[in-house]
Amino acid sequence: MAKMIAFCGLYCTGCDAFPTNQKKMIADEKIKIAEKWSRLFGHGHTIKLEDMNCDGCLSEGGRLWSHCASCEIRKCGKERKVKNCAYCSDYACEKLKNNSSEAKTNLEEIKKSR
Repeated sequence: MAKMIAFCGLYCTGCDAFPTNQKKMIADEKIKIAEKWSRLFGHGHTIKLEDMNCDGCLSEGGRLWSHCASCEIRKCGKERKVKNCAYCSDYACEKLKNNSSEAKTNLEEIKKSR
C-alpha cells in the first residue's frame, strides 16, 4: 500500500483507522483497535467501530475519523489547496505547534526535498 501523508505530516496509511477500511480485518482486530483508541483518545467515551471509518485525510468526500473530520490543520490545507503543510507558504505556522515529532520530521523532509 502506497504511503498517504496527511496535511499535518502523519502517514494516513500508518494510522490504525485507515487499514481497517482498506483491507478485510476480522472483527476481533477492529475491536482491539477501538478499545485502544478509547483509552488513548476517548476522554471517557467509548470509540465505536463506526467512528473509526477513515479513507485518509486527503480523501474527497470519503469517510474520516471523527478527529480528522474536525481537524483545523486539514481544514486549512484544503482551503489553501496544498498537498500538505510542507507546501504551504506559511509553513510552519501556529496550527502545527502541537504536531507530533514524527509528523514534524515528515514535513521537514518533504520541505527539504522540494
